[in-house]
Amino acid sequence: MAREPLPIGTWGLIRAHEVPHASGQPRRFVAMALFRDFDGRTRRVQASGRSSIKARQALQAKLQERATARPSSDFNGLTKFSAAAERWMETLQLMVADGRRSPGTVDTYERQLRNHVLPPLGELRLREITTPLVDRVIGTIRTEISPSTAKSAKSVISGVLGFAVRYGALQYNPVREIERIEAKPRRAPRGLTSDERVAFFTQLTEDPIARRKDLPELVFFMLATGVRIGEALATLWSDVDLDGGGVNITSTIVRVRGKGLVRKGTKSSAGERTLALPISAIEMLRQRCATGATPPQPVFPDTLGGFRDPANVRRDLRNARGHGDLSWVTSHAFRKTAATILDEAALSARLIADQLGHSRPSMTQDVYLARHRVDSQAADALESALRQNRPGSQKGSKEGGNEEGQNP
Repeated sequence: MAREPLPIGTWGLIRAHEVPHASGQPRRFVAMALFRDFDGRTRRVQASGRSSIKARQALQAKLQERATARPSSDFNGLTKFSAAAERWMETLQLMVADGRRSPGTVDTYERQLRNHVLPPLGELRLREITTPLVDRVIGTIRTEISPSTAKSAKSVISGVLGFAVRYGALQYNPVREIERIEAKPRRAPRGLTSDERVAFFTQLTEDPIARRKDLPELVFFMLATGVRIGEALATLWSDVDLDGGGVNITSTIVRVRGKGLVRKGTKSSAGERTLALPISAIEMLRQRCATGATPPQPVFPDTLGGFRDPANVRRDLRNARGHGDLSWVTSHAFRKTAATILDEAALSARLIADQLGHSRPSMTQDVYLARHRVDSQAADALESALRQNRPGSQKGSKEGGNEEGQNP
């Protein structure tokens, strides 16, 4: 029966022996092993040293280098991490062009690489990057910066090394064995109450700068739909059906480094949705449309009729909210408010997820819907089933029975 061949990139038993030498010459040892190369052929590999142990150690290093570096490839275990990261970023840019990645996500990865990942890892060879090393790097980032930054850095390092594994430069991803990073728990979702909504709109309408920047109408649109700020700013008049009372949400506005503002598809296929508009929202949009809006224009344009930068609008909202009781309000609070209103109206998590553009209702429940509300329904159901089992009730004990374990 034929012997099983060695797996690709591995070697067999290492043997070492002393090489005959002339009198007076230092002793010399040679270690040898069979290595199965990436072309499928098995070859003899050897290394020498002044002792059997040193010869074996030299051969081990030679075999490990051979296992991670293909002679025919310029991308191997000897490639620097910085070069691998550059190749990885190039593939991500291609995915952005295909619509499979968000430009904002890629920009975030690029910042993480530049600020936190390349300084400690950039000059190392891929085969020099081990699990303990990455663990120390991520631990330092977590201690000196924050757990959330460490979590992002871990994702970036894993992405680069995973890319190296896919293209044969590494055999495994060292990040896989690193413990999960627990960031701070999410804050409980908070939306505006009815009184807070009245106070906030009063504050906006009494602020001439906020009125000039259409903040009351923009905020009302976001509350009436539950859309993200980027989705609201990407909405065109051609997306709005005033007669049918609906709006198509298909895109969002993001700023891409080197390109400026870009109108791109929503975060997921679930994000592309048609929403029914409340009557008050239709009336508000009719008033805006009557001022001379044209179909190609955004519903909430800048002063030149183009798209507005979400970052600038967030800044305008911060200025408008002031430093009083409503200083906690962000653009995302309007989305949470819409979700809370729908939840309190007893709509299902599925319907609310569809409104918000989530593919999973669990995401909606975990992030946007308030928890720990006191609801008597659960208590009523338990009461109905357990009433007769209450200790001390007539039906909960045996009629005429004595202490447990005693005979009548």
